[in-house]
Amino acid sequence: MVDVWLPYGKSEICVRIPTRNFLGSIEPAEKPSVSDARAEIERALSQPIGSKPLSDIVKPEHKVAIVVDDATRPAPSDLMVPPILDELNMAGVKEENIAVIFGCGTHKAVTREEAVRLLGEDVLNRVKVISHDCRAEDLVYLGKTGKHGTKVYLNRVFAEADVKILTGDVCFHYYAGYGGGRKSVLPAVAGEESIKHNHTMLLHPKAKTGVLEGNPIHEDMVEAAKLAKVDFIVNVVVNSEGEIVKAFAGDLEQAFYEGVKLVDEMYRVPVDRKADIAVVSPGGHPADVNLFQAYKGVDNALEVVKRGGVIILVAECPEGHGNQVFYDWMVKFKDLKAVEREIKRRFVLGGHKAYYLMKALRKVQIILVSSMPDYYASNVFKLKTARAVNDALNEAFSIAGRKARVWAMPYGNFTLPEVRTGEE
Repeated sequence: MVDVWLPYGKSEICVRIPTRNFLGSIEPAEKPSVSDARAEIERALSQPIGSKPLSDIVKPEHKVAIVVDDATRPAPSDLMVPPILDELNMAGVKEENIAVIFGCGTHKAVTREEAVRLLGEDVLNRVKVISHDCRAEDLVYLGKTGKHGTKVYLNRVFAEADVKILTGDVCFHYYAGYGGGRKSVLPAVAGEESIKHNHTMLLHPKAKTGVLEGNPIHEDMVEAAKLAKVDFIVNVVVNSEGEIVKAFAGDLEQAFYEGVKLVDEMYRVPVDRKADIAVVSPGGHPADVNLFQAYKGVDNALEVVKRGGVIILVAECPEGHGNQVFYDWMVKFKDLKAVEREIKRRFVLGGHKAYYLMKALRKVQIILVSSMPDYYASNVFKLKTARAVNDALNEAFSIAGRKARVWAMPYGNFTLPEVRTGEE
């Protein structure tokens, strides 16, 4: 027997896999964080990629807009913004001419309490801070993207700034391929119509985690950011603890692509074959706080499980399903075609997760080990359930056969495994 420890909430549980069945554990090649995060941001600012330094771009009379992530993303804005403000100050820009915009996309406005946590009191006292509203009356229309015809409406303060700076973190993303870079324009400070038009393309086969080439959502986002004339970006790559590994600053595309390379080095894991069963933990708290978050581990594991196989999702989910739209769509739509029609007709964030889950269930069976009531897990989300992980493994063997081969993924939300050969 091989004992594999899997993060579960704030603790761990052990799955016992027979040695003859065990293919191994697929884990990220995490890198340590920098010892001084502030110094790392300052280093990136002083060595911009494909761009002049920020101090050469701004003039003292300029109005400057800085986009930061809202409360739904883990980007360490409190570490990125102060060094940017200091550099702008040194170039003679007055703080009353600087606006920090929370790129809320379609999410709710950031509360004062959240703003303090995200930026720190000092930043809130220095400059104007606003939340983007995708339904605002005064959005500015910049034109259509050439390839995909998205009408680009943007936040007025952002659109009218002389210098536009984006901040964020580069990481894997379901349908944009990666978060970070251009995503801080569309969806972050874009109008609802622009966001919906862009996001309906998630049905495209290339709109998936870790794919940029041929990904229409990514291409469209880049075009929107170019229409907006973004001047400079500061992006970071963090490890699973949320600590900064490296910062990248400079050109909209070049700095972002350097971040992408590091994400791939850390989290894209080549494997030589598919398994019949994958035992996946999202990575414990907060990655498994609800099913909406924890599902990412399933999505990543799909790459390395054979059609007709089984994924065991080990996720505590103390907050239950975690998203009302996800829940409502799972109740309302009985099949994938109906969900696809709804995405094209009226995309709502959260509905995409119902689409991915239904699509996954066409390929594999999913057994959930969690604290979620069985009623919800099985009746609403169509998952099999087990109280303990080893019971789930027995059930998986009864589905896939006693000779079934097993991969373990202890940090499923952070790991993108890829099969080297074209084996199914």
